[in-house]
Amino acid sequence: MTTPLAPLPLIALTMGDGAGVGPEVAVAALLDDAVLARCRPVVIGDARRLRAAARVLGLECEVVAVGHPRDAAFTPGRVHVVDLGLLPADLPWGELSPVAGHAAYAYVERAAELAVAGEVDAICTAPLNKEALHAAGHLYPGHTELLAHLTGTEEVSMMLSTEKVKVIHVTTHIGLIDAVRRIEPGLVERTVRRGHEAMVRAGTPRPVIGVCGINPHAGENGLFGYGEEEEKIVPALEKLRAEGVDARGPLPADTAFFLASRGDYDLIVAMYHDQGHGPVKVLGIEAGVNLTVGLPVIRTSVDHGTAFDIAGTGTVQAGSMVEALRRAAEMATVPAAPVA
Repeated sequence: MTTPLAPLPLIALTMGDGAGVGPEVAVAALLDDAVLARCRPVVIGDARRLRAAARVLGLECEVVAVGHPRDAAFTPGRVHVVDLGLLPADLPWGELSPVAGHAAYAYVERAAELAVAGEVDAICTAPLNKEALHAAGHLYPGHTELLAHLTGTEEVSMMLSTEKVKVIHVTTHIGLIDAVRRIEPGLVERTVRRGHEAMVRAGTPRPVIGVCGINPHAGENGLFGYGEEEEKIVPALEKLRAEGVDARGPLPADTAFFLASRGDYDLIVAMYHDQGHGPVKVLGIEAGVNLTVGLPVIRTSVDHGTAFDIAGTGTVQAGSMVEALRRAAEMATVPAAPVA
Protein backbone atom coordinates (compact mmCIF):
# COMPACT_ATOMS: atom_id res chain seq x y z
CA MET A 1 0.00 0.00 0.00
CA THR A 2 1.44 3.36 -1.00
CA THR A 3 1.21 6.49 1.15
CA PRO A 4 -0.49 9.43 -0.61
CA LEU A 5 1.88 12.26 -1.40
CA ALA A 6 1.37 15.46 0.55
CA PRO A 7 0.31 18.43 -1.60
CA LEU A 8 3.04 20.86 -2.59
CA PRO A 9 3.34 23.91 -0.32
CA LEU A 10 0.91 26.74 -1.11
CA ILE A 11 2.84 30.01 -1.27
CA ALA A 12 1.52 33.58 -1.37
CA LEU A 13 3.78 35.66 -3.61
CA THR A 14 3.28 39.38 -3.06
CA MET A 15 3.70 41.40 -6.27
CA GLY A 16 5.68 44.24 -4.69
CA ASP A 17 5.70 47.76 -6.10
CA GLY A 18 3.79 47.61 -9.38
CA ALA A 19 5.97 50.34 -10.91
CA GLY A 20 9.09 48.23 -10.37
CA VAL A 21 10.27 44.84 -11.56
CA GLY A 22 8.11 42.86 -9.12
CA PRO A 23 5.37 41.99 -11.65
CA GLU A 24 7.97 40.86 -14.19
CA VAL A 25 9.94 38.60 -11.84
CA ALA A 26 6.67 37.17 -10.49
CA VAL A 27 5.41 36.19 -13.94
CA ALA A 28 8.75 34.81 -15.10
CA ALA A 29 9.24 32.75 -11.93
CA LEU A 30 5.72 31.35 -11.92
CA LEU A 31 6.17 30.03 -15.43
CA ASP A 32 9.38 28.24 -14.45
CA ASP A 33 8.97 24.44 -14.44
CA ALA A 34 11.38 24.06 -11.51
CA VAL A 35 9.19 26.33 -9.36
CA LEU A 36 5.98 24.49 -10.24
CA ALA A 37 7.64 21.18 -9.38
CA ARG A 38 8.26 22.38 -5.82
CA CYS A 39 5.29 24.54 -4.81
CA ARG A 40 1.89 26.01 -5.65
CA PRO A 41 2.50 29.76 -5.94
CA VAL A 42 -0.32 32.32 -6.09
CA VAL A 43 0.35 36.03 -6.55
CA ILE A 44 -1.27 38.55 -4.21
CA GLY A 45 -1.38 41.56 -6.48
CA ASP A 46 -2.98 43.00 -9.59
CA ALA A 47 -4.04 40.85 -12.54
CA ARG A 48 -3.91 43.69 -15.04
CA ARG A 49 -0.34 44.56 -14.09
CA LEU A 50 0.76 40.93 -14.35
CA ARG A 51 -0.68 40.76 -17.87
CA ALA A 52 1.27 43.92 -18.74
CA ALA A 53 4.42 42.34 -17.32
CA ALA A 54 3.89 39.22 -19.45
CA ARG A 55 3.61 41.42 -22.53
CA VAL A 56 6.86 43.29 -21.87
CA LEU A 57 8.58 39.96 -21.22
CA GLY A 58 7.22 38.53 -24.45
CA LEU A 59 5.76 35.54 -22.59
CA GLU A 60 2.55 33.74 -23.45
CA CYS A 61 0.54 32.94 -20.33
CA GLU A 62 -2.94 33.05 -18.89
CA VAL A 63 -3.35 35.28 -15.83
CA VAL A 64 -6.30 33.95 -13.83
CA ALA A 65 -7.90 35.84 -10.92
CA VAL A 66 -8.97 33.69 -7.96
CA GLY A 67 -10.80 34.61 -4.79
CA HIS A 68 -8.48 32.62 -2.55
CA PRO A 69 -5.17 30.79 -3.09
CA ARG A 70 -6.84 27.43 -2.46
CA ASP A 71 -9.10 28.04 -5.51
CA ALA A 72 -6.16 27.94 -7.94
CA ALA A 73 -5.99 25.04 -10.41
CA PHE A 74 -2.35 24.67 -11.34
CA THR A 75 -1.64 23.97 -14.99
CA PRO A 76 1.35 24.90 -17.17
CA GLY A 77 1.27 28.39 -18.65
CA ARG A 78 -1.08 29.79 -16.03
CA VAL A 79 -0.41 32.48 -13.39
CA HIS A 80 -2.94 32.70 -10.56
CA VAL A 81 -3.54 35.94 -8.68
CA VAL A 82 -5.70 37.10 -5.80
CA ASP A 83 -6.52 40.34 -7.59
CA LEU A 84 -6.80 43.35 -5.27
CA GLY A 85 -7.26 45.66 -8.28
CA LEU A 86 -5.49 48.64 -6.71
CA LEU A 87 -3.39 49.88 -9.65
CA PRO A 88 -4.57 52.14 -12.48
CA ALA A 89 -4.17 50.90 -16.03
CA ASP A 90 -1.87 53.81 -16.90
CA LEU A 91 0.56 53.41 -13.99
CA PRO A 92 3.99 54.28 -15.48
CA TRP A 93 6.86 51.82 -15.15
CA GLY A 94 9.88 53.00 -13.22
CA GLU A 95 8.33 56.03 -11.50
CA LEU A 96 7.73 56.61 -7.81
CA SER A 97 4.02 56.32 -7.02
CA PRO A 98 2.17 56.57 -3.68
CA VAL A 99 -0.62 54.52 -5.29
CA ALA A 100 1.83 51.70 -6.01
CA GLY A 101 3.30 52.12 -2.53
CA HIS A 102 -0.10 51.63 -0.90
CA ALA A 103 -0.86 48.66 -3.15
CA ALA A 104 2.43 47.01 -2.18
CA TYR A 105 1.48 47.42 1.48
CA ALA A 106 -1.96 45.93 0.86
CA TYR A 107 -0.49 42.88 -0.88
CA VAL A 108 1.74 42.14 2.12
CA GLU A 109 -1.11 42.75 4.52
CA ARG A 110 -3.33 40.21 2.73
CA ALA A 111 -0.51 37.65 2.52
CA ALA A 112 0.22 38.02 6.23
CA GLU A 113 -3.46 37.47 7.05
CA LEU A 114 -3.48 34.29 4.98
CA ALA A 115 -0.26 32.98 6.49
CA VAL A 116 -1.20 33.71 10.11
CA ALA A 117 -4.52 31.94 9.52
CA GLY A 118 -2.67 28.92 8.15
CA GLU A 119 -4.31 29.28 4.73
CA VAL A 120 -0.95 29.43 2.94
CA ASP A 121 2.27 27.69 3.95
CA ALA A 122 4.66 30.58 3.29
CA ILE A 123 5.03 34.13 2.00
CA CYS A 124 7.45 35.11 -0.76
CA THR A 125 7.82 38.82 -1.51
CA ALA A 126 8.76 40.79 -4.61
CA PRO A 127 10.50 44.11 -3.86
CA LEU A 128 8.67 47.19 -2.63
CA ASN A 129 9.97 50.74 -2.73
CA LYS A 130 10.47 52.28 0.70
CA GLU A 131 9.99 55.86 -0.53
CA ALA A 132 6.71 54.94 -2.25
CA LEU A 133 5.61 53.05 0.86
CA HIS A 134 6.28 56.13 3.00
CA ALA A 135 4.59 58.44 0.48
CA ALA A 136 1.47 56.32 0.91
CA GLY A 137 1.58 56.85 4.68
CA HIS A 138 2.97 53.43 5.65
CA LEU A 139 6.02 54.34 7.69
CA TYR A 140 8.03 51.13 7.85
CA PRO A 141 11.72 50.78 6.95
CA GLY A 142 10.98 47.70 4.82
CA HIS A 143 9.37 44.27 4.59
CA THR A 144 11.10 42.96 7.71
CA GLU A 145 9.61 45.55 10.04
CA LEU A 146 6.26 45.58 8.24
CA LEU A 147 5.79 41.83 8.60
CA ALA A 148 6.84 41.95 12.24
CA HIS A 149 4.09 44.54 12.83
CA LEU A 150 1.45 42.64 10.86
CA THR A 151 2.14 39.38 12.71
CA GLY A 152 2.49 40.94 16.15
CA THR A 153 6.12 39.90 16.45
CA GLU A 154 8.30 41.95 18.79
CA GLU A 155 11.72 41.07 17.35
CA VAL A 156 12.89 39.47 14.10
CA SER A 157 16.13 39.18 12.16
CA MET A 158 17.06 39.63 8.53
CA MET A 159 18.98 36.74 7.00
CA LEU A 160 20.56 36.79 3.55
CA SER A 161 21.38 33.52 1.82
CA THR A 162 23.48 32.80 -1.25
CA GLU A 163 25.23 29.67 -2.47
CA LYS A 164 28.55 30.86 -1.05
CA VAL A 165 27.62 32.61 2.17
CA LYS A 166 24.72 33.13 4.58
CA VAL A 167 24.48 36.05 6.98
CA ILE A 168 22.08 37.14 9.71
CA HIS A 169 22.01 40.70 11.03
CA VAL A 170 21.93 41.87 14.63
CA THR A 171 20.73 45.32 13.46
CA THR A 172 19.48 46.38 10.04
CA HIS A 173 17.66 49.54 8.98
CA ILE A 174 19.08 52.07 11.42
CA GLY A 175 22.05 54.44 11.28
CA LEU A 176 25.50 53.16 12.19
CA ILE A 177 25.80 55.16 15.41
CA ASP A 178 22.37 53.95 16.52
CA ALA A 179 23.28 50.38 15.59
CA VAL A 180 26.34 50.38 17.84
CA ARG A 181 24.23 51.77 20.69
CA ARG A 182 21.53 49.13 20.19
CA ILE A 183 23.86 46.12 20.13
CA GLU A 184 23.94 44.39 23.52
CA PRO A 185 24.53 40.81 24.69
CA GLY A 186 20.86 39.83 24.82
CA LEU A 187 20.21 40.99 21.26
CA VAL A 188 23.34 39.24 19.99
CA GLU A 189 22.33 36.04 21.76
CA ARG A 190 18.77 36.09 20.39
CA THR A 191 20.00 36.79 16.87
CA VAL A 192 22.45 33.89 16.94
CA ARG A 193 19.71 31.59 18.24
CA ARG A 194 17.38 32.61 15.42
CA GLY A 195 20.15 32.00 12.90
CA HIS A 196 20.96 28.61 14.43
CA GLU A 197 17.33 27.53 14.24
CA ALA A 198 17.00 28.71 10.63
CA MET A 199 20.10 26.75 9.61
CA VAL A 200 18.86 23.60 11.34
CA ARG A 201 15.51 23.96 9.63
CA ALA A 202 17.29 24.35 6.29
CA GLY A 203 19.12 21.06 6.78
CA THR A 204 22.35 21.89 8.66
CA PRO A 205 21.91 20.08 12.00
CA ARG A 206 25.02 21.50 13.73
CA PRO A 207 25.90 24.79 12.05
CA VAL A 208 29.23 26.49 12.64
CA ILE A 209 28.46 30.17 13.21
CA GLY A 210 31.00 32.98 12.84
CA VAL A 211 30.17 36.17 14.71
CA CYS A 212 31.65 39.45 13.47
CA GLY A 213 33.02 42.12 15.73
CA ILE A 214 31.97 45.76 15.57
CA ASN A 215 35.32 47.50 15.18
CA PRO A 216 38.09 46.92 12.59
CA HIS A 217 39.95 43.69 13.38
CA ALA A 218 37.24 42.97 16.00
CA GLY A 219 38.89 45.59 18.20
CA GLU A 220 42.30 43.90 18.15
CA ASN A 221 42.51 43.54 21.94
CA GLY A 222 41.47 47.12 22.61
CA LEU A 223 43.53 48.79 19.90
CA PHE A 224 40.39 49.92 18.03
CA GLY A 225 37.22 51.17 19.67
CA TYR A 226 36.30 51.21 23.35
CA GLY A 227 35.95 47.55 24.24
CA GLU A 228 32.62 47.06 22.47
CA GLU A 229 33.39 43.45 21.57
CA GLU A 230 34.09 42.46 25.18
CA GLU A 231 31.08 44.37 26.47
CA LYS A 232 28.44 43.63 23.84
CA ILE A 233 29.35 40.34 22.11
CA VAL A 234 31.59 38.10 24.22
CA PRO A 235 29.06 37.49 27.05
CA ALA A 236 26.49 36.28 24.54
CA LEU A 237 28.94 33.90 22.85
CA GLU A 238 30.04 32.44 26.18
CA LYS A 239 26.43 31.69 27.11
CA LEU A 240 25.62 30.19 23.71
CA ARG A 241 28.70 27.96 23.67
CA ALA A 242 27.88 26.70 27.16
CA GLU A 243 24.54 25.55 25.76
CA GLY A 244 26.05 23.74 22.77
CA VAL A 245 25.72 26.36 20.04
CA ASP A 246 28.92 26.50 17.96
CA ALA A 247 29.25 30.30 17.81
CA ARG A 248 32.79 31.56 17.22
CA GLY A 249 34.19 35.05 17.53
CA PRO A 250 34.19 37.98 17.66
CA LEU A 251 35.80 37.77 14.22
CA PRO A 252 37.30 40.51 12.05
CA ALA A 253 34.58 41.17 9.49
CA ASP A 254 37.08 41.72 6.68
CA THR A 255 38.13 38.06 6.82
CA ALA A 256 34.99 36.37 8.17
CA PHE A 257 33.18 36.44 4.84
CA PHE A 258 36.16 35.07 2.94
CA LEU A 259 36.39 32.20 5.41
CA ALA A 260 32.66 31.55 5.09
CA SER A 261 32.84 31.56 1.29
CA ARG A 262 35.42 28.77 1.39
CA GLY A 263 33.32 26.72 3.81
CA ASP A 264 34.77 27.43 7.26
CA TYR A 265 31.45 28.81 8.55
CA ASP A 266 27.87 27.88 7.73
CA LEU A 267 26.52 31.26 8.87
CA ILE A 268 27.98 34.68 9.59
CA VAL A 269 26.42 37.04 12.13
CA ALA A 270 26.83 40.67 11.05
CA MET A 271 26.46 43.47 13.55
CA TYR A 272 24.95 46.06 11.20
CA HIS A 273 23.37 46.40 7.76
CA ASP A 274 26.28 47.12 5.43
CA GLN A 275 28.68 44.81 7.24
CA GLY A 276 26.50 41.93 6.04
CA HIS A 277 24.88 43.24 2.88
CA GLY A 278 28.03 44.38 1.08
CA PRO A 279 29.84 41.01 0.99
CA VAL A 280 26.65 39.07 0.25
CA LYS A 281 25.81 41.21 -2.75
CA VAL A 282 29.34 40.83 -4.11
CA LEU A 283 29.27 37.06 -3.61
CA GLY A 284 25.88 36.23 -5.04
CA ILE A 285 23.09 38.80 -5.47
CA GLU A 286 21.87 37.13 -8.69
CA ALA A 287 20.46 34.17 -6.77
CA GLY A 288 20.42 35.64 -3.29
CA VAL A 289 17.45 35.20 -0.97
CA ASN A 290 16.30 37.40 1.91
CA LEU A 291 14.61 35.61 4.84
CA THR A 292 12.86 37.11 7.85
CA VAL A 293 13.75 34.89 10.80
CA GLY A 294 11.68 34.87 13.97
CA LEU A 295 8.23 35.41 12.46
CA PRO A 296 5.41 32.96 13.21
CA VAL A 297 5.21 32.43 9.43
CA ILE A 298 7.78 31.61 6.74
CA ARG A 299 8.87 34.58 4.63
CA THR A 300 11.47 34.70 1.87
CA SER A 301 12.21 37.39 -0.67
CA VAL A 302 14.39 38.37 -3.58
CA ASP A 303 17.65 40.05 -2.64
CA HIS A 304 17.25 43.03 -4.96
CA GLY A 305 15.19 46.18 -5.14
CA THR A 306 12.51 47.55 -7.42
CA ALA A 307 15.08 48.44 -10.14
CA PHE A 308 13.07 51.35 -11.52
CA ASP A 309 15.78 51.91 -14.14
CA ILE A 310 14.88 48.68 -15.96
CA ALA A 311 11.26 48.17 -14.90
CA GLY A 312 8.97 47.53 -17.83
CA THR A 313 11.81 46.74 -20.25
CA GLY A 314 11.60 42.96 -20.02
CA THR A 315 15.31 42.65 -19.22
CA VAL A 316 15.17 41.74 -15.52
CA GLN A 317 16.43 38.31 -14.45
CA ALA A 318 14.14 36.19 -12.27
CA GLY A 319 16.81 33.94 -10.73
CA SER A 320 16.52 35.46 -7.26
CA MET A 321 12.73 35.04 -7.25
CA VAL A 322 13.02 31.42 -8.41
CA GLU A 323 15.46 30.76 -5.58
CA ALA A 324 13.27 32.60 -3.05
CA LEU A 325 10.29 30.42 -3.97
CA ARG A 326 12.46 27.31 -3.75
CA ARG A 327 13.64 28.25 -0.27
CA ALA A 328 10.10 29.04 0.88
CA ALA A 329 8.91 25.64 -0.34
CA GLU A 330 11.88 23.92 1.31
CA MET A 331 11.30 25.59 4.66
CA ALA A 332 7.55 24.92 4.53
CA THR A 333 8.17 21.18 4.46
CA VAL A 334 10.58 21.05 7.42
CA PRO A 335 9.30 21.59 10.99
CA ALA A 336 10.93 24.16 13.24
CA ALA A 337 13.74 22.73 15.36
CA PRO A 338 14.95 23.54 18.89
CA VAL A 339 18.14 25.58 19.22
CA ALA A 340 20.13 23.00 21.11
